[in-house]
Amino acid sequence: MRAATVFFLLLPAAPLVPGAVLDTPQNQPIEITSTGETRYENGVAFANGDVAIHLGDTDIYADSAQYDSHKHEVTAEGHVRIYRENKLYIAQHGTYNLDTKEVHADQMRTSSDPYLVSGQTLQAFADNHVVVQDGIFTTDDASNPNFHLRAHKVRIYENDRVIFQNVTFYIGNIPVFWWPYLYQSLNDAFSFSVSPAFLSEWGPSLLTEVTFPIYDKLKGRVRLDYRTRRGAAIGFETDINYGKDDNSFAHLVTYFADDQNPNINRTALDRTAIGSGRYRITLQDRTEFTDDIYGIVDVTKLSDPYLLQDFYQSEFRLNPNPDNVVAVTKTDPIYTLTGIARFQANAFFETTERLPEIALDIKRTPIFGSPIFYEGETSIADLRRDFPVGSVFQDYESWRLDSFHQLLFPNTYFGWLSIVPRVGFRATYYSETRDVGKTIFPTNNDPFTPTFLLPDNTQLYLDDARTRLLFNAGVEASFKLSRAWEDVQSRWLGLDGLRHVIQPFTNFSWVSNGGVDPAAILQFDRYEPSTQLRPIDFPQFTSIDSIDHWTVWRFGVSNRLETRRDDSNVTWLELQNYFDVNIDNPYDREPYSNFFTKVRFNPVPWASLSIDSQVPAFDKGFTEVNTTIAFQPISRFQINLSHRYLYNNPSFQNSSLFDVGGYYRINDNWGVAIEEQYEAATGVIQQQRYAVYRDLSSWVASFGAVVRDNAGVKEYGVLLTFTLKAFPRFGFNLNFDPGGAGQ
Repeated sequence: MRAATVFFLLLPAAPLVPGAVLDTPQNQPIEITSTGETRYENGVAFANGDVAIHLGDTDIYADSAQYDSHKHEVTAEGHVRIYRENKLYIAQHGTYNLDTKEVHADQMRTSSDPYLVSGQTLQAFADNHVVVQDGIFTTDDASNPNFHLRAHKVRIYENDRVIFQNVTFYIGNIPVFWWPYLYQSLNDAFSFSVSPAFLSEWGPSLLTEVTFPIYDKLKGRVRLDYRTRRGAAIGFETDINYGKDDNSFAHLVTYFADDQNPNINRTALDRTAIGSGRYRITLQDRTEFTDDIYGIVDVTKLSDPYLLQDFYQSEFRLNPNPDNVVAVTKTDPIYTLTGIARFQANAFFETTERLPEIALDIKRTPIFGSPIFYEGETSIADLRRDFPVGSVFQDYESWRLDSFHQLLFPNTYFGWLSIVPRVGFRATYYSETRDVGKTIFPTNNDPFTPTFLLPDNTQLYLDDARTRLLFNAGVEASFKLSRAWEDVQSRWLGLDGLRHVIQPFTNFSWVSNGGVDPAAILQFDRYEPSTQLRPIDFPQFTSIDSIDHWTVWRFGVSNRLETRRDDSNVTWLELQNYFDVNIDNPYDREPYSNFFTKVRFNPVPWASLSIDSQVPAFDKGFTEVNTTIAFQPISRFQINLSHRYLYNNPSFQNSSLFDVGGYYRINDNWGVAIEEQYEAATGVIQQQRYAVYRDLSSWVASFGAVVRDNAGVKEYGVLLTFTLKAFPRFGFNLNFDPGGAGQ
């Protein structure tokens, strides 16, 4: 075997041949080793046989190589491997320039976690961007990747983006989609997704989305959808971060559908006729003008009241009547000043317009350093209650000037008893009121809804301006007792010592309305039915126009069991009970409220129990119990159980809703999930969802089905999902709306 030959090229000279001087950049030594012949001719060093070249942070290996000392360039042939920083380039032929650090290679492959690239030619530049001709791009590290992108030209900007020109997407060897241009951010989750979908009201459908840059910090998304029962639709969205430290952002959503069957209705509720041209335009923006002044815009214009229900079901379930508001807020440690404009952009939704409203909220703060605290709020607003088009109720409006002021004297007595007395008043001016003498009030047998909220507004009779004066007073009191047991230890119950903290509390509240009948007040910020107790303090009670006189005394006690976990104190068990004594309460005309109980039990990080209940323990009333259990005994199995029970509430239907959901990972490749919703009050399974997951090395695939029962009208869907695990991700998702949220 021929011995390895080693020679060094140094600046200013390295004598391979007597008298020869080899120039190298920046005084860096070049080390070349080989097992074959080496020679130097006219400033070019040649080496053959298992050549290894080392220069700084670059290593080059090849069958043969040569170094041109004039051009400062290494040329390698045969099984070429170039290691530069954390990159590896593999090729049959390659060059590396020591000055520019550019790499040129033919028949090349390279990688940069998590993606792999190969191509006919490659140029790697000093600024870490790479250009590949006739390239293949994938994140599947396999000899035969199950997906890849084949592009005429690929430009890769390290840790930033990849840009493809004339690109085709392949699954295996089958071409699936072609783009003339494709942009993939290396920070964002998707640049392209295809969603095959089926929903009974859509029919077989295909939803597509392409993401692309517009300019720095601004990207756009184009949606192209086709539903066989509904027709074609197109949407455009943008997201931008701007301003100081990119703390400001804007989100624009547009969607236009040529709906061929707009009156398909998979619910039990009647639907008014609508046209085929359907659209949505939404702008959400938050602008940080200064460190203490910001503005928000939340505006949505819809073509009809059913668009979100038909095409954005996840959003519809959370917010079926989107708001339209523009506001500017000035914050301060002591006060908050807000200007609001709220308007009715969609005439088919009821809206309380504020055009405009200016509000000053002063936080609880001591008066000139004294033990007496002050808090208050003052607002002026041009209010208008707009009912939907075609409603039998009449719109009404009024200017309202409202000012609330309150003094508090918090103190601790005997070192353990906290008492906070309060006294305040409120003055509210209305430019228009209601003529009570001409208004018809129906019979009201609901003890939880004041009669003045139920007038027959089909004929509205207005009266002159009026000022309402309110006075309020009250006192809060509480104290704590505790005891610790350090010897309580239980690993399976998650106990490392135990401390019991008990805190009785009470709150007495009295309000006088100054003799003004609340039925005369036009209702803008109004009382809405709820199963929960209302705040009995100001400013927490926000239904300004529904304020009546009351005298309510709230009693309660809180119990907490605390333990140590991960070097901190955690609440192991919390139990809270409370109820109201309704001495005079227009919102609950029974002498006593329900008896409320709240339980939070978190014995170990993988199990929790939550119960919120109320029962008519002292008087007539209704029953509500909401229970949630989350349980994950092992890493591969998780189950969630919940039950909502509501009985005999005059404002809401009886309900006994069971919700069961879980996920089980059978092994490294397979998993299953299930969710069931059953309404026992009607005997209806409201929703069923089933899914099977399969790990396909680089992808996770899932197949499932959903069935919903909308009060007797069945709705069906099939879910098929392909999600790429590596980053960047190209996804094939089945969602029931273009946004995909919550599916």
